[in-house]
Amino acid sequence: MKKSVHVVGAIIENEQKEILCALRGPDMTLPNLWEFPGGKIEVGETKEEALKREIQEELGCTIEVFDHVEDTTYEYEKVIVRLETFMAKIVSGTPVISEHAEIRWVSREELPSLNWAPADIPAIEELANTNLEK
Repeated sequence: MKKSVHVVGAIIENEQKEILCALRGPDMTLPNLWEFPGGKIEVGETKEEALKREIQEELGCTIEVFDHVEDTTYEYEKVIVRLETFMAKIVSGTPVISEHAEIRWVSREELPSLNWAPADIPAIEELANTNLEK
């Protein structure tokens, strides 16, 4: 039976209405695919607490978490991932890569042009169809 993981992703938008995208490195699972930064929810954490901790660990930034965007379950070859995404903004710090191969600020219109991890795609589609604000 496949392992299930519950993860959260931050759709971090800046003042120019660009969204922070992170490229998974060649040594990571799902290599060279783009994703929203985030990670696993630890025991005892709320989704928002997990997201704040993960962004601090991955990017060295403090974020404020806003509206829930999407809740997607995707079955990969070896694992079933439930990804919940939230709008967020950076309240302190500047993103610095620690785990990813690259990070990039991208306009909403350009998001579909990146090669996304499948679990992230429904959130991209939701962003394209709505004017979710931070």
